Amino acid sequence: MNSKFTSLVRVLLGLVLLVFGLNKFYTLPFLPTPQLPEQASDFMGSLAATGYVLPIIGILEIFIALLLFTKNWIAFALILLVPISLNILLFHLFLDIPSIGGAVLVAVLNGILIYKHWPQYRPLFN
Repeated sequence: MNSKFTSLVRVLLGLVLLVFGLNKFYTLPFLPTPQLPEQASDFMGSLAATGYVLPIIGILEIFIALLLFTKNWIAFALILLVPISLNILLFHLFLDIPSIGGAVLVAVLNGILIYKHWPQYRPLFN
């Protein structure tokens, strides 16, 4: 579990989550908002209009990134990320297919790390 490949994947996933998590706060967005198709834009507008959904997702992404960087509770962080990465993937699959690359990257990196840490999940399935 501590191979160079696993460490590289863990750090890369942590960086992606940290950057996109920090960008969800309205006071300091540093990545430009991409032009989304109309349905995707309406959906994101609805999430933003709640005032809490995007900041909570951002906080979770930052928290997961910190867990990955510090190597604390990695298995927990990866399971916490599953519903987030699945929703990112489904959002792009159904509403913004041209921009699906980043979503696939997050889902694949998460999947690789879950596979590498599978012995820690095995007791859940006994």
